[in-house]
Amino acid sequence: MNTAKRYPMPLPFGWFVVSYANELKIGDVKAVRYFGQDQVLFRGESGKAAMLDAYCPHLGAHLGHGGLVKKDCIECPFHAWEWDANGKVANIPYAKNIPPRAKEAKIFTYPTVEKNNLIYAWYHPNGDEPSYEVETYPEILDPEWSDHFDSYEYIVDCHIQDMAENAVDAAHFQYVHGVVSYPEFEVTYDNQKRTSVQEANMETPRGTIKGKITAYSNGPGDNATKFEGICDTLLLGSTTPIEGEKCIVRFAFLQKKINGEEPVGGVGAAIIKDINKQVKEDIPIWENKKFALKPVLCDMDGPIAKFRKQYATFYVDYDEAQSIAALNLD
Repeated sequence: MNTAKRYPMPLPFGWFVVSYANELKIGDVKAVRYFGQDQVLFRGESGKAAMLDAYCPHLGAHLGHGGLVKKDCIECPFHAWEWDANGKVANIPYAKNIPPRAKEAKIFTYPTVEKNNLIYAWYHPNGDEPSYEVETYPEILDPEWSDHFDSYEYIVDCHIQDMAENAVDAAHFQYVHGVVSYPEFEVTYDNQKRTSVQEANMETPRGTIKGKITAYSNGPGDNATKFEGICDTLLLGSTTPIEGEKCIVRFAFLQKKINGEEPVGGVGAAIIKDINKQVKEDIPIWENKKFALKPVLCDMDGPIAKFRKQYATFYVDYDEAQSIAALNLD
């Protein structure tokens, strides 16, 4: 399928999840692929994670296939050249002297941050430094919440923006997911952040229990949703582009403990099951639709125009993105 015909947008810049923290132990080396590029992800002996472009500048070997951690460097499997976490050569074991050209060589390095029990990498098509910080979600380290993630993973053939747009597409919740009534929510924007708040009261044999769903977006790849009411639940929903129209979606759930114990079964399990059901319902639509550059909208479609105006700020030198931002669709 022709990516250009489905999606005119490039990849957005921002912080994106590249691994769960506990899946990268000290000394681990992993070949990964994000943003249409091959990378190597490793954790040095000091405990710091690093992500570099995959190929050794010497003779092109992939550092993620057979590479070894040496102190805080990655050793090439081909000739044992060692590259540090900044992408600079640290040692050539068989060379009498490191030549000037090797000293000048640099493997492209992705800034990384370890937070929320996740590893985030910064992507920018021009290699610009991070322009904002990863959000902190206090529930992660709160002893009153789950001690570990309940995690799920999906690979979706779709551009990341088309998936994110679902969050403000109010009408689809009725017709795709079968919710009883049209969801009413308020969306606000603050630089790279987007927040939406929706009342979600639930009827029970003991009467109405007030509930609320708050969705946080801190750039394209750092997202969370908090469900409050019968069983408080936090979802870290992290979407990371693999290619222009292929993404990995990581769903990591935490729930608030009841009498010091993590919820087992019941409403808590039902909430997680329903959220996963909804994404499975969305995937066939995402994978077979085309991005509507100039959509024909009605008054109850949700704040799609405002969403697109803000999302366009994560693109660099993209005329179509600016035309989207200029549309008056409200």
